[in-house]
Amino acid sequence: MPYSHLNDYPADIRERAARIRLACFDVDGTLTDGRLTYDESGRESKSFHVQDGQGLALLRKHGIAVHFVTARGGAIAAHRAAELGASSHGDVKDKLVCVKQIAESLSLTLDQVAFMGDDLADLRILPHVGLAVAPANAHPWVRERVHWRTHARGGEGAARELCDLLLGAQGHAEAILAGALG
Repeated sequence: MPYSHLNDYPADIRERAARIRLACFDVDGTLTDGRLTYDESGRESKSFHVQDGQGLALLRKHGIAVHFVTARGGAIAAHRAAELGASSHGDVKDKLVCVKQIAESLSLTLDQVAFMGDDLADLRILPHVGLAVAPANAHPWVRERVHWRTHARGGEGAARELCDLLLGAQGHAEAILAGALG
């Protein structure tokens, strides 16, 4: 059975998604639900959605580089990125500068970059990338400045929605489904 959901997206979003070779993700509020949990010793913990991880791994398998770009630092995001074979950039003061450097290192233009973010630290990058995306629960100032919003909330499968869009628009969904079905 063919991947039928691709036509649910507007044509301009499918066209943008077909060009993407680098997918960058904010972490808190995008790959997580945005809550920060601390134990009595001050150690932070975060929860990541397993389906997002599967989507990120599929992007890499199909030639789309994956980078976490977060204003917050910390070992948790770096550990999750390493687990998925992605790269992590923490304590980023200017996400536009960081993403430009990543794209240049990969010989890509910003038109070939997707960025998913949810709050103020993400605003500067959004007008410059080929596909700007926000999770459903992004701050309104971000939601009104992106090309597309997911149905899922951050940390609840929003990143997977973007991954599936990119994979579908680039013609990989059929092979992934065929492989999963055996």
